[in-house]
Amino acid sequence: MSSRRRLAVGSGLVVAGVAAVEIFARMRTPSLCRESSGDPWLVREAETILRRSRGPRDRASIAVIDNGVLREAHFGAGRHTQYEIGSITKTMTAAVFADMLERGEISRRTPLGTFFDLASSEVAAIELEELATHTSGLPNMASTCCNVADLALWPLLVHDPSSSVTLERLIADASRSRLGPREYAYSNLGYSLLGQALARRAGTSFPRLLQERLFAPLGMDDTFVPTDPTSLGVDAPRGYSVMWGRRSAPWTLGAEAPSGSVRSTLADMTRYLQSLLDATAPGTAAMDQAVVARDGLRIGYGWHIDQNSLVWHNGMTGGFSSWISLQPGRGQGVIVLSNTMNSVDDLGMALARSLP
Repeated sequence: MSSRRRLAVGSGLVVAGVAAVEIFARMRTPSLCRESSGDPWLVREAETILRRSRGPRDRASIAVIDNGVLREAHFGAGRHTQYEIGSITKTMTAAVFADMLERGEISRRTPLGTFFDLASSEVAAIELEELATHTSGLPNMASTCCNVADLALWPLLVHDPSSSVTLERLIADASRSRLGPREYAYSNLGYSLLGQALARRAGTSFPRLLQERLFAPLGMDDTFVPTDPTSLGVDAPRGYSVMWGRRSAPWTLGAEAPSGSVRSTLADMTRYLQSLLDATAPGTAAMDQAVVARDGLRIGYGWHIDQNSLVWHNGMTGGFSSWISLQPGRGQGVIVLSNTMNSVDDLGMALARSLP
């Protein structure tokens, strides 16, 4: 290519880049919906914190359970509005793991190589409980060229970075992973492998496994696990990214679904929360302390447990954020669901601490 042509191409890219920046700058960043409903106290508390935070906001649904008394607040949404719950999915994967342990279908020390052909990879020796407690030594995500490129491009393209990940690719990526120390290190890759291993043991798919073992028993009729865009309707809700508040493509995550692709509603999530408080949900042993992580944080199967015995998990996808916490001994719990990629941890923690 001649220098003149290279200059022309380069100039064209610069112009296109400047135009794109101007377009994004002019885009209206969404703000919290003014339309609200629900318990007056909860509406007031939630609105104060959500409006105080920086970044895009739009719709949100919040629930507080205090000894069987349910209070809700909604902003531009209702009990049956659908949200991506992100990594709260891991608590559900963990519940099935704990339930299968109780049934004797698996053991804590069953190695991953029992389920997948990992050849001579050191990953084959990882035990299921290590995956469940984030102590397997696996990285957060597989560091392959494809994964790095997907994650690098996502902020610009706001696409689903993992919908094309097949089980074969997941296993291949895992087999090439270099393990770190067998100590706490949060791993999406580990939970993807755990969920797929449980599904293989049960002789079914991961979406069907969660449907049969958790959603159906709890009456969570509007909760499901999409694994590719065809799993969703054309009108599936889309959230907003944190970059300029752009609309984000739905996240379905392909074979990585066990780490974060569940979609649910506040109505269903309150059923889930109440069943955890009542200890009637399958696999409630997942909340028991298993290992000490760091700085007073303990890790059950999937759940974080702080110094005040608050059991919690948060979630975030390209267009949604979420929070769930509970104190089983007090019969108290909190759920926050939002359709923006903007953390709701502050709201969730504030509500949890506000309960007597």
